[in-house]
Amino acid sequence: MALHNPSNVPTAHERDELHFDNAFPADGGGADVNLNGSASHLYEDHHTAAHLRANGSANGTADGPQVRARRNVLNDAATLINAGGLGHAQVSSHTTATDSGPPTSEEISSALRAYERAFLPNQPKSLSGISLRAFLLGLVLSLSSTLSLYLAYNGHTVWRAPFFLASLCVFHFLEFYTTALTNTVSAGVSSFLLSSNGSAYTIAHTVAFVECILIHSFWPYSFLPPSLHTTLLTSGILLIILGQTIRAIAMIQAGRNFSHLVAHTKRSEHQLVTSGLYSVLRHPSYFGYFWWAIGTQLACGNVVSLAGYVGVLWLFFARRIKGEEQLLVKFFGQEYVGFRERTWVGIPGIR
Repeated sequence: MALHNPSNVPTAHERDELHFDNAFPADGGGADVNLNGSASHLYEDHHTAAHLRANGSANGTADGPQVRARRNVLNDAATLINAGGLGHAQVSSHTTATDSGPPTSEEISSALRAYERAFLPNQPKSLSGISLRAFLLGLVLSLSSTLSLYLAYNGHTVWRAPFFLASLCVFHFLEFYTTALTNTVSAGVSSFLLSSNGSAYTIAHTVAFVECILIHSFWPYSFLPPSLHTTLLTSGILLIILGQTIRAIAMIQAGRNFSHLVAHTKRSEHQLVTSGLYSVLRHPSYFGYFWWAIGTQLACGNVVSLAGYVGVLWLFFARRIKGEEQLLVKFFGQEYVGFRERTWVGIPGIR
């Protein structure tokens, strides 16, 4: 579900009070809800000055320096999944300036310098960072696709491992491209989602890639009858195409209202968007990512990772959707209740 903002006013990522961090894609996934306005977008996706990280560090005592707590990636992953990527609320110390008349030339110059700095190296909208990531994704996509075709032509079932890499490259490229296309203000380095989905995301794909190599290098066709492999492979590829297409269309239809961060404020001009995919699916981007991810594991022929993906993604989205919809009922009341009753999620067991 997305929100429609008829105006082009700046939004929460630029100036608001309350933010939540940690998206799976998965955010993978990504949220279909943006309660803050037109210009915000995601997770890694699009940060601006008021963005607060929910991943904390331990502070030292008043008499000593601050000490950063050592993070455990497995604990981080478990926390992210159990919370559905909703994170913990933190109130920003950033406040909106009161109206004190027209801005001075010095204020305008300062604002322009701040805007320009965002495009410099190591900044949120770094042009060099964007071009480098796009180049690397294209390079890996080309190499992995070529290797996959070569191995498949020569009868090696391990072709599925580079095919998995190619699918990941397409996914991450489209995350940036669809954002830049329809939510240009929010597009930045993080829109690729290459490093902002948390340790759970990285661990899951790494394990799946390694499992695929091991299975098809040492035990091809050992777990299932050969007759089932073609069926599962075909089903997996179809789910990859379906899931990726639905997710991309959902992001495009939501436009500047799409956000991977779950924001907890609502502005008076916001309206529910219930057209297009959203007339059938309440969270089409979640639907798309869930089935895309399942499809990759069917195509890979993985067993352990398939079970893991199903369990972890189901738990993640079940809790994330529940948390989001509690907010939406609070904000829109019976309007959202009615919308929820006539639409579906499309993930088994999640109503």
